[in-house]
Amino acid sequence: MSTGASRPLTADATSVPAVPHTIEPPVERPRPGPPWQGQWPVIGAVALGGGTGAAARYGAGLLWPTAPGTFPATTLLINIVGCALMGVLMALITERGTPHHLLRPFLGTGVLGGFTTFSTYAVDIEHLLTTGREVLALAYLAATLLGALAAAWAALAATRRVLTRHGRGRRAA
Repeated sequence: MSTGASRPLTADATSVPAVPHTIEPPVERPRPGPPWQGQWPVIGAVALGGGTGAAARYGAGLLWPTAPGTFPATTLLINIVGCALMGVLMALITERGTPHHLLRPFLGTGVLGGFTTFSTYAVDIEHLLTTGREVLALAYLAATLLGALAAAWAALAATRRVLTRHGRGRRAA
């Protein structure tokens, strides 16, 4: 016979668990901040450098203007010089150790990014093509690409050679 007292059920495949399940509240994860959070010094360095480089490019265009419909020699020279300077900068940064964290954003992305003008390069090509100067456009396209790549490579190699020759290369770890 039964004594009338209820027994707790055991947790097996055919019974209800003795202790009811509790539902834990969902864990609230903090929302990530905006991608620029903590980047204001870098953004400022790029902006200041970009303004400086763009002003230098504009000044070069005023000093050595290119007549419409002619070979855009000033833009070509700006892009080649800017790429050569980028090669020098990259050699100095990689061979001289760890520079200040704002140096590359200021000089590389900012100054040299603002100085070189591949958007004007594209507009110049489009203008030459629409005015019937296809051969000149093709020559300009090739000269800029080849000249910029060659200038960056040559400046990088020459700067590394100078640094190594003068014992200023990367220090051994």
